[in-house]
Amino acid sequence: MMQSSPLNLRRAIIWIGRLVLGGIFVYAGFSKLLMPNTHLWPVFVLRFSISMNISSFAQQVESYKMISPEASQVVAHALPFVEIVLGLLLLIGWRFRIWATAITAIMVGFLAVVTRAYLLHMDINCGCFGTPEKLTGMTIVRDGSLSALAVIMTVFAFMEAREPHPWSAPEKA
Repeated sequence: MMQSSPLNLRRAIIWIGRLVLGGIFVYAGFSKLLMPNTHLWPVFVLRFSISMNISSFAQQVESYKMISPEASQVVAHALPFVEIVLGLLLLIGWRFRIWATAITAIMVGFLAVVTRAYLLHMDINCGCFGTPEKLTGMTIVRDGSLSALAVIMTVFAFMEAREPHPWSAPEKA
């Protein structure tokens, strides 16, 4: 009989982190591409709507005043697709520790940028999701909570990788 259960607190937090963060990243990526102009759907071509949304998102990125307008265009064109891919990879779980580390780095980076803008009293939109959202203290709390979940999930994933899985470990006599 096996001595340890295959489900423990670390594995439960890893699963919760995968589902929550993976789902949020996929949603955030799609919302940056599609949501601000949902009233145009399906009248106009999807491509037209996406290009309008990306230019709108580029303005939100530029409003943080951390990078040049050209760099904000690059970020606005790349970030939604990166979020979708990373979210799906996190949900799938293939090479999990790599993608968990990448998502943790992105979440901590988002938290730093949003906190900086909040502390400088910038009256801007967050740019977190497709719909306009003012940057408030709750945005900091939400991003801080998600960043903490990402860090804990990643640390636990590395801890779990060091130990053999209970189902694959040989039984003790």
